[in-house]
Amino acid sequence: MKASEGSMGRVFVIRLEDGDVVPDCIEDFARDKCVSVGHVIMVGGTGSGKVVVGPRVSDAMPPDPMIKRFDEAHEIMGTGILAPGEDGTPVLHMHASLGRSEDTITGCVRPGIRTWLIGEVILYEILGSYARRTVDGKTGFELLDVRKREGE
Repeated sequence: MKASEGSMGRVFVIRLEDGDVVPDCIEDFARDKCVSVGHVIMVGGTGSGKVVVGPRVSDAMPPDPMIKRFDEAHEIMGTGILAPGEDGTPVLHMHASLGRSEDTITGCVRPGIRTWLIGEVILYEILGSYARRTVDGKTGFELLDVRKREGE
């Protein structure tokens, strides 16, 4: 395990509107507000999009992602970590559960989902923590790189 300590910075309460694309709009907001590292919580509705629901074969490297598409309104509850990618721009890694009637989809929203009517987001800024997303050669994923300080 690796860890990096930080402290609470600003807290943003964000209302997403119908058709806003997650994670794009949250990453754009973070860039505009100069938020480097943060924690995101989202509740609301999603109308369409796709999520990664697992690797096709658990042992295959790099993983071949299974993508689940949906086109009807679902309730959503998700949480994620915001950290800069290798180019310094914010990257949100968020997992969510999406429900409609008795059916639930759970997965990574990285491919993108559209807000249905409303999405409510809390973004907690974390200050003083070293966290970056770096591409892992084995998996091809942008994994979280945390250290006590940059350069360690």
